[in-house]
Amino acid sequence: MTTYESDLLQLLAERGHVHQVTDPAGLDALAMRQTVTAYVGFDPTAPSLHIGNLASIMLLRRVQQAGHRPIVIMGGGTAKVGDPSGKDETRQMLTDAVLESNIASIKGSFQKILRFDDSETGALLINNDDWLSKLGYIELLRQVGQHFTINRMLTFDSVKLRLDREQPLTFLEFNYMIMQAYDFLMLARDYGCQLQLGGSDQWGNIVNGIELTRRVDGKEVFGVTGPLVTRADGQKMGKSVSGAVWLNEEQLPAYDFWQYWRNTDDRDVGKFLRLFTDLPLDEIDRLEALQGSEINAAKVILADEVTKMVRGESAAASARATAEATFAGSGMGEDLPVLEVPAEGLRVGAALTALGFTQSNGEAKRKLAEGAVKLDDQVISDPAHLVELASGAEARLSLGKKRHGVLRGA
Repeated sequence: MTTYESDLLQLLAERGHVHQVTDPAGLDALAMRQTVTAYVGFDPTAPSLHIGNLASIMLLRRVQQAGHRPIVIMGGGTAKVGDPSGKDETRQMLTDAVLESNIASIKGSFQKILRFDDSETGALLINNDDWLSKLGYIELLRQVGQHFTINRMLTFDSVKLRLDREQPLTFLEFNYMIMQAYDFLMLARDYGCQLQLGGSDQWGNIVNGIELTRRVDGKEVFGVTGPLVTRADGQKMGKSVSGAVWLNEEQLPAYDFWQYWRNTDDRDVGKFLRLFTDLPLDEIDRLEALQGSEINAAKVILADEVTKMVRGESAAASARATAEATFAGSGMGEDLPVLEVPAEGLRVGAALTALGFTQSNGEAKRKLAEGAVKLDDQVISDPAHLVELASGAEARLSLGKKRHGVLRGA
């Protein structure tokens, strides 16, 4: 691991947040002599961010922990275009009303993880629609467009991969990198921002912003990207068997959020503790070294720490209590998903799909045939098995060892 002089880069590096730095020596020296203002952009394309975004939010948390100022950019303007990075198709066009609603919904996640106040290191939340929607087309072409060559833009992965696959890339999306570069220019002018952070897939966009700011205003600014966070099985962070792992409670119950982290692969425990918690590094080293069943204690700590940070202390405590009640045997934890069973009964295969444990009745049949489904700890293999419950009566439906729900008579 590279050793840095500044607390900022050293903290980012030792926690596993550094993939590339545009000018390590220059940024290291800057962070040693003054407070650095750094930003990350998030496009509000849904009412909640998911844990695939959490690594980028943690970059801003580390900035603040190291004594510098973080800026959250909500992409109310850029989301009207859509980032083509890593996408195979054009994003759905969102209305102003939807974008405003999404931003309002997402704000709460940042307020839990970052400190917003009037101090020198207090976080700011800014909408780039404030300047992008006021920018005239001719003004954009003259002020910004002259600094971008089509030749170079075609070499960036966000463009090149789509073209190589012969998938459509609209002129609208082609402008995304110009708009993001303009964000950095405006933030450097209006807020003294010197650093853009992001995932490794944002490297090209970050470099564009650095070059535009230097060419137009002659300012020296910097970029840092974090590595693409993948699980030991090779999958990207952010998805689970039942869908996206959302940060907001409204999109995903606290128990399911907690359980995602509790189910972490043994090989990922140390990495995730460094990236997504504030535990001391020596404590993480101890937890990472646990073997066999003892590693489960580290997973519970991981789940507790991340859930506390993202959802709050009470959510973490409730989720853990539900897990303990559920796995102790016949317990019915309060946070388990509940499905009402009508008076005429419900087929067990349909119940699995309705709870989100399976994506289709076909998948439910396969799981039943594999003997992976239990109703009150009794294995059920017949997809036509009819669950009938008196009003208020409950039964626990389980898929494997990790997915549990409550069936309740209507």
